[in-house]
Amino acid sequence: MTSVALRRNSSQITNEELDVRVEDYLNDKLQTYADLENLDSLLQTVKEQQVLLRNQLRDAETTLYDANQESKAHSTNVQKKVDHFNRQQATIDRRLLIVTQSETSDDGVQKFDASMENLHKLDVAKGYVSLLARVEQLSGEARRNFQVSPQAALQPYLQLQALAVALKRAQPAAEDAAPHLVDHVDRTMQLVWKQMKDAFALEFEETLAKIEWPSKDVQLDSEILEQWTLGVERLLELQEPELEDRERDNDTSDAKQEALVLLPLEVMMKPLEMRFKYHFDGDRATNRLDKPEFFLSHVNGLINQYDEFFAIYLQPVLGRHFRGSNLALNTCYINSNSAFITALLPMLRNKVFSLLPQIAKQPQLLSHLMHELMSFDASIRDDWGYDGGFGSDGWKGLTWEVLVKKDWFSKWLKVEKDFALSRYENIIGSAESREIDYDSVDHGTTKPTKAAIRVNDLLETITDRYRPLTSFSQKLKFLIDIQIAIFDKFHDRLASSLEAYLTLNSSVARAVQGVSKEEQAQLEGLGGLDRLCRVYGSAEYLEKKMRDWSDDVFFLELWDELQFRARSPSGKKFAGDLSVEDVAERTSSVVGSHDDDTGALFDETASAYRRLRIRSESLIQDLLVHNVDRTLRPYQRINPWSSLASDIISPSSLNITAELDGSMQLLSSYLAFLQKVLAQSPLRRISRHLIQAIQTFLWNRILMLHKFSASGIAQFTRDLYAFWEVFDRYVAPGQGEIGMKRLREAMELMSMPVKAQGTAGGGVEGTKESIGIWEVEKRVFRDNESAREILEDLGLEVLTEAEARSVLERRIELST
Repeated sequence: MTSVALRRNSSQITNEELDVRVEDYLNDKLQTYADLENLDSLLQTVKEQQVLLRNQLRDAETTLYDANQESKAHSTNVQKKVDHFNRQQATIDRRLLIVTQSETSDDGVQKFDASMENLHKLDVAKGYVSLLARVEQLSGEARRNFQVSPQAALQPYLQLQALAVALKRAQPAAEDAAPHLVDHVDRTMQLVWKQMKDAFALEFEETLAKIEWPSKDVQLDSEILEQWTLGVERLLELQEPELEDRERDNDTSDAKQEALVLLPLEVMMKPLEMRFKYHFDGDRATNRLDKPEFFLSHVNGLINQYDEFFAIYLQPVLGRHFRGSNLALNTCYINSNSAFITALLPMLRNKVFSLLPQIAKQPQLLSHLMHELMSFDASIRDDWGYDGGFGSDGWKGLTWEVLVKKDWFSKWLKVEKDFALSRYENIIGSAESREIDYDSVDHGTTKPTKAAIRVNDLLETITDRYRPLTSFSQKLKFLIDIQIAIFDKFHDRLASSLEAYLTLNSSVARAVQGVSKEEQAQLEGLGGLDRLCRVYGSAEYLEKKMRDWSDDVFFLELWDELQFRARSPSGKKFAGDLSVEDVAERTSSVVGSHDDDTGALFDETASAYRRLRIRSESLIQDLLVHNVDRTLRPYQRINPWSSLASDIISPSSLNITAELDGSMQLLSSYLAFLQKVLAQSPLRRISRHLIQAIQTFLWNRILMLHKFSASGIAQFTRDLYAFWEVFDRYVAPGQGEIGMKRLREAMELMSMPVKAQGTAGGGVEGTKESIGIWEVEKRVFRDNESAREILEDLGLEVLTEAEARSVLERRIELST
């Protein structure tokens, strides 16, 4: 039937489109007369295609027929299953009506569900009863065995404990469905555990009494050692599930709990704790609020005294018992010394916590207690390698527990800050604080004031106080709230001193405030220089100290931690209530950046001191230049330079001009003072600036304004020698001549002989002796190239062509 339909369609297509398709095909294949020659091959191709299409049509008809047959079979099979299901459903409905005695199937289903729910409740109740029976069985078995042999009671107890632990872990998944059952099992287990612990502890105490624990030099013979080892192993086996449970919780939780005290050591601590309370909880002289080091050193003494005992007798037992388990990874369980320290800490912790309320209103005692606690913590960590069971994270210490857990950090920080600020005010208020300290620093370095040195000592003491802290935020708080705050206060004081100096030197301020002539003279003399050098020396000293601190391991680690936290995605509040912006403003602008090669904790503060140092150095230079310039004015007003003399005069045979005496005295006093208070580098910078200023004065106001004869040149050269001698004496040899090299070359050029000496007398051709000033003038004024050549021949490196012409014009012989 389908085949007939396909043929009908095919016939319909042929009738309607045959002519069009044939025409198109012939037009495509027969476009020229030459194509008619291929007509036979074209017909053959068409026939082959026709045969291929017929074969494809036959295959399609066969496939369609097979598919129709499969579809019919599938439909028949599905219908059979539907009929079977309907018959089963009818049977179930009929049985349900009979069983539930209902009139409709819906009522029957509801009654059936209710019956199943009751069966489920019965099954749960049966499980409860079975579990309770199992608990009673295990607890009863443990108690019965305990009467015969405590060791035999361990096995049922451990099963009971495992059951209690399993119930607790299943509670979250069951949505806390059986709290009463869990509580009952836990209380039963705890009761059995306490009975067994007390019994084991009693037997162990009897063994300890035999060895007279805790006497000095305890020795165990083979028989007592066997009893002691058995007692330790029993208590460890009893406690092991609890230890494993604690370790399991720590592995799955971010907030790790402290290691538990091992039961054998808990028993052994009782006489030690009684002795401790006798000495430090009663009315004895050893119990003093101001001497926490008494009980801390006592605990250190116990560790030293019994370390060898535990290493010899306890360490092998711990190694055998915990070897191969996860507990072996915890040093507080596998290491005898760490286990002993862990057992001592509760006793010590109670003592420290009881002290806090008593010294809350006594700042000095609180500060002393925290200092001693940090020393104790460092001793336990460094001397005994104690990590508290926290592995690489390390033991945070009793100090951390007091400051963080008991929330005493803010109180302690306030105490330390008040103490530091009080000490700072005492330093600043001291009468000698403003004096320059010549003895406390090395020779050849810039001398700071005594106040700067004492402030630095104070800040180093503060560093030592918080260096042992383990909390990053606490260390950062100390740094910012105390150290940098004091740095800022001292910086403000130095800056205000500079401002006061500038105010006193202002003409307006002098008129308003009425500065006396004596005060003005002091400011213009060594008094003003001393004031500026105090600021400069203090600023440089503390700036260098901050740079040194930035390279200290403690501050480097603090900086690395600061950068790590600031760069983390959650770094907005990374140190208590401090944000990245707050910390960057007080420490370094590169906080949070990814530039690892720059930045340090004291960048901002050190930069402020550096700016203060540069400013004070500039004021020192201005002071020197201004006052020396003032003393040179009488020298400017004389004019002996063009006087003629019959004989050639050597500068060395002359005396310096009388008008320079005041300048020489002032310059000598200035440089002598600077030599004592400044290091070589700033001394050379300041003196170089002053030399150049003097050179500029002499060049512009003497050399360029007057005509010089040979005798005038000799006198002016002698005056230059005087300046050079002063700088060479107080700065360094040759510094004066180097600083005035332009003026020196000018005088060499001016002092050349009028006539050349020639080469016959031993002069070398091309040297100063073989060239007269007339020849030099011709070549200098000829053109720039000629001027450069003659200046090079004369060895004049600094003078330019224009300056050389100006200098030659000052020679009286050439100007006429």
